[in-house]
Amino acid sequence: MSTRTIAGQALLPEVEAFLSKDIHGAAIGGREVFASNGDTFDTHDPGTGETLATVANMQPDDVEQAVAAAQEAFDKADWARLPANERGVHLMRLADAVEQHRLVITQIESLDCGKIAAQAEEDVQNFIDTIRYFCNLAQGLSLDTAIPVAGHEASVVRHAWGPCGFIVPWNFPFLLCGWGIGPAMAAGNTCVVKPAEDTPLSTLYVAHLAKEIGIPDGVINVIPGVGEVTGAALSKNRNLRRMSFTGSPEVGRMVARECGQNLIPVKLELGGKGAAVVFDDVDIPDAADKLAQAITFHTGQVCCDATRWLVQKSIYDDFVNTAVERLKAVQIGHPLGQATQMGPVVSDTQHKRVLGYLEKGTAAGAETVLAGGAAKVEGCDGGHYVKPALLAGTLDNLAAREEIFGPVAYLAPFSDESEGIRLANDTDYGLANSVWSSDLARCKRVASLFEAGNGWINSHNVVVHGVPYAGVKKSGMGGGVVSLETLLDYYRSISVIRPL
Repeated sequence: MSTRTIAGQALLPEVEAFLSKDIHGAAIGGREVFASNGDTFDTHDPGTGETLATVANMQPDDVEQAVAAAQEAFDKADWARLPANERGVHLMRLADAVEQHRLVITQIESLDCGKIAAQAEEDVQNFIDTIRYFCNLAQGLSLDTAIPVAGHEASVVRHAWGPCGFIVPWNFPFLLCGWGIGPAMAAGNTCVVKPAEDTPLSTLYVAHLAKEIGIPDGVINVIPGVGEVTGAALSKNRNLRRMSFTGSPEVGRMVARECGQNLIPVKLELGGKGAAVVFDDVDIPDAADKLAQAITFHTGQVCCDATRWLVQKSIYDDFVNTAVERLKAVQIGHPLGQATQMGPVVSDTQHKRVLGYLEKGTAAGAETVLAGGAAKVEGCDGGHYVKPALLAGTLDNLAAREEIFGPVAYLAPFSDESEGIRLANDTDYGLANSVWSSDLARCKRVASLFEAGNGWINSHNVVVHGVPYAGVKKSGMGGGVVSLETLLDYYRSISVIRPL
């Protein structure tokens, strides 16, 4: 029986046992491996600031070992040459194992990244759904497709690439691990995953599950470590065949540069500064409530979030007042607390970043509509808590143009449809915007004119398996996720032609 409790919640025995390890090593070739130089780092509970676990900080030679293990599994374990249905058996067993350990992974994820338990459980379910989605999709995909051309017999034949690298961020560590390895493995590739140093635990846990349920050694390798060492070494590795990075545009550029030098195709899912364009025919309480939920979901640490609220002038004051009251009522607490509606940001660094943007934004002329600032939670003095905040003013303010990654929205009025679209598109980012109106024809028209990868109607943060999700401009390149296009990214094609 567990004796340790956090925020009134007892840790599950499996979680206590997992966290009690002296050092959490990497998973390479089916073995637990520690850093070649013995280096480690600590991961912390963002809700209390207390140390959760000590983790191996894998070095460049360790990264090389992981890529070699992935190559060996690709070449000798015949993962790529298994029929799709046989790979599917392994993948379905992995999804089943995660489902059976859902509550364990939920608690690990909640503690590691500060996500409230209900949201962490949704992420675990998303991982399960992702693995099953791509597993089923791969079963029905023809890998030898005839092409009708005059005078020739032609076809496109698809093959797995080989070892694929993944650098996963700290805001959705488990969900995004699934978004990466799901399509890659379903297509027959092997994987080397570098989780964020703030949140490596759930990815390490699933690597152990993969070993237990019989996925061949080396198909899933997880190499924890700090970005400047482990992530940089993975980005530079010449033996990868594909690379995927999710994170900030600044780091994304560095990853792309390294991959470009090695001519390795790279997929980048980067940041956002999404707009919500709210017209005057909305149900104000409903729209304000949904946008308040969006901006406080995972404490605003969501790349596709609605962080610019553009509200038609005739309802601007009523909408703002309603949103302020809704945000004031948000219950801030430890992620495991039963009454918690919004938890902490992930780290002290992120805490300072959010508060710093509030200071810089107001210093640059933004109006404080709802003061944010640091929040206190009883019994969690070391936690990284912030209050929701609303700023307003001209959209040239840095708080309106730069990604804050916290529960902060910037408000501005607009007059008509054309201005609303223009303001929404006036950003270097292009990930996701939303339009809010009871006129569905207008909604479709406006959403279709966004300079973004995603246009949502009367909702925000809508990601559905089967619908491409990707960014443009500063928000990404190289293809999307959770769709057929994603699976196709993880095959290389060869055109086979015979003159008739």
